[in-house]
Amino acid sequence: MATMESLIGMVNRIQRACTVLGDYGGDNALPTLWEALPSVAVVGGQSSGKSSVLESIVGRDFLPRGSGIVTRRPLVLQLHKTEPGLQEYAEFLHLPKKKFTDFSIVRKEIQDETDRVTGKSKQISPIPIHLSIYSPNVVNLTLIDLPGLTKVAVEGQPESVVQEIESMVRSYVEKPNSLILAITPANQDLATSDAIKLSREVDPAGDRTFGVLTKLDLMDKGTNALDILEGRAYPLQQPWVGIVNRSQADIHKNVDMIAARRKEREFFATSPDYGHLASKMGSEYLAKLLSKHLESVIRTRIPGIIALINRSIDELEAELDHLGRPVAIDSGAQLYTILELCRAFDRIFKEHLEGGRPGGDRIYGVFDNQLPSALRKLPFDRHLSLQNVRKVVSEADGYQPHLIAPEQGYRRLIDEALNYFRGPAEASVDAVHFILKELVRRSIGETQELKRFPTLQAEIATAANEALDRFREDSKKTTTRLVDMESSYLTVDFFRKLPQDIDRGGNPIASSLERYAEGQFRRIGSNVSSYVGMVAETLRNTIPKAVVHCQVKEAKRSLLDHFYTQLGKKEGKQLSQLLDENPMLMERRQQCVKRLELYKSARDEIDSVSWTQ
Repeated sequence: MATMESLIGMVNRIQRACTVLGDYGGDNALPTLWEALPSVAVVGGQSSGKSSVLESIVGRDFLPRGSGIVTRRPLVLQLHKTEPGLQEYAEFLHLPKKKFTDFSIVRKEIQDETDRVTGKSKQISPIPIHLSIYSPNVVNLTLIDLPGLTKVAVEGQPESVVQEIESMVRSYVEKPNSLILAITPANQDLATSDAIKLSREVDPAGDRTFGVLTKLDLMDKGTNALDILEGRAYPLQQPWVGIVNRSQADIHKNVDMIAARRKEREFFATSPDYGHLASKMGSEYLAKLLSKHLESVIRTRIPGIIALINRSIDELEAELDHLGRPVAIDSGAQLYTILELCRAFDRIFKEHLEGGRPGGDRIYGVFDNQLPSALRKLPFDRHLSLQNVRKVVSEADGYQPHLIAPEQGYRRLIDEALNYFRGPAEASVDAVHFILKELVRRSIGETQELKRFPTLQAEIATAANEALDRFREDSKKTTTRLVDMESSYLTVDFFRKLPQDIDRGGNPIASSLERYAEGQFRRIGSNVSSYVGMVAETLRNTIPKAVVHCQVKEAKRSLLDHFYTQLGKKEGKQLSQLLDENPMLMERRQQCVKRLELYKSARDEIDSVSWTQ
C-alpha cells in the first residue's frame, strides 16, 4: 500500500514537471496533465486572512504582504515533512539546487519572481511559481495559493484585472480533481463571501469544498460562528474548520509561528463557545485534514490519470510521426532528406498517373472524348462545299485546263484540309499538360512529409512545371510533325482505287467542257472528304501515342531529373534554405516533444510508486 507521503510526493513531482515543460492548464491546443492532477486550491477575498492561514499551516512567515493585490501568480506550495531536528529550508523550481533557510529571503524571491514575469505594473500571470518547503513542522501537502478575489482594481492596474483574477481562480476550482479551500473571515457576512459564492457555483453539492473561518477572535462579543462551524448555516460535505490568525500586532512583533499555533490551540481549548470543537479546529488540524483527504483523492484518481497519460502519449506520438523528425544539421543528411522527400512526391505523382490515385483517368478522357470531338467539329463541310471546291480547283489550274484529273486542285484541297488537324493536335497536348500540372500540385499537397517545408514545396513545383513545359514543347513538335507528314506524302493508292468515268474505248473522260461540271466538283469533294476521313482516323490513334510518349512517359521517367542535377551543386546553406520549415510546424513539434516528455516522466513517477492496495 502506498504511503501518503509517496502519493502526495508523486503528484508534487509531476506538478513540477508540468511547470518546467509548460503545462499549467488553459491550453486547449495540447493535452494537459495539470488539469487532471488532484490539488488544493486556496480561495479567498482580499483581507480574508488567506496568507495567514497558509503561513500558519507552514509554521513560517514567507508570503509577501501589502495592500492591494499581492498574489499575482499562482503559488504552488509543496510541503514535505522531514525528520525531527532537521533544519527547515525552501527551494524554488526556477532556482534548482539553491536552498533557502532564511524565509524572509523566500518572501522577497516570491515577489521578485512575480515581477520578473508580470513586470512591476501589477499585472497577473497564470504561470505558477513552485515553492517546496522541507520541515519537520509540516504535513505532506500541496496547496495552490491563488490571487485574492476582488471587486475593484487598485491604482496602476487595468479594470480588466478583476475579471482576469476571477477567470484564473475559476480555472483552478472548476477542475473536478480540485479540492477548494474557501477562506472567509468570521466577522463578515457569509452571504457576501467571494470564496463561498464561487465555490457554490462550481461545487454546488459541497463535495470538494472545505470551508475555513478566520478571525474568530475578532467577532463581536456575545456572537459566535457555531451555526457555520457545525454545518447549519451553510452545510458542506466536508467539515468547516475555524482558524485564529496572528494579530497585526503579533505580525509586527514577528511573533514566532510555532508560538502562534500554541496560542491558537489555547484559544479553542479555553473558549466557552468552541471548546467542544477544539480537537477539530485550528491550522494544524486543517493541514492534517487536507493532507489525508488529498491522499484519498489521489488514490481514487490515479487509474483515470494513468488512462489519460497512456492515451495522451499515443496521441502525441502519432502527431509527432505526422509532423516528422527534426531536420538534420549536416549537409549530407539534408541532401538525403531532400531526395527522400522528392521520391515521396514522385511516388504519389506516379500513383495518380497509374491509377492508384484519381486524376490520371482524365488524360484518357482527353484521347477518348476531347480529341474525337474536336476532330468531328473541324469545318470540313465548309471547306469541301461545292462552291469552295470549284474555287480551289479552278484557281489551281490557272490558265491551263487539267487534262485528265485536277491533280493540283486535289492536292491543294487536301493540304488545306489537313492543316486543320493542327488545332486538335495542339489542344490535346495543352489539355494533357494542364492535367499533369494539376497532378503535380495535388501530389505536392498529398505528400505529407513535404508539408513541413514550404520552400522545398515551391522549388519542387517550379522544377516539375519547368520539366512539363519542356515536355509540352517536344510533344507539340511531334504531334504537328505527324500532321505535316500526312501533308508531305499523299497515299496515291487511295485515289487509284477510286471509281472513274470511262469512255467506250477505255479512256477516262475529261473534256474541258466537263472542267466546270457540277457533278465532277461534287465527286472531287467526296473523294477528298474520304481521304481526309482516313487521315483523321490515323491521327486519332497516333496523336495520343505521341502525347503519351512525349509528356506522360517523360513525366513518369524524368520529371525531377534536372532538379536533381541542380541539387547536387548546392552548398550546405542552400540545402538548409530548402529545408526551411514552416515556423508554426516547428513550434508545434517542440510543444509536442515537451508535452510527450512530461507524460512519459509522469508515467515513470506513477510506476515508481506502489499505489495499489
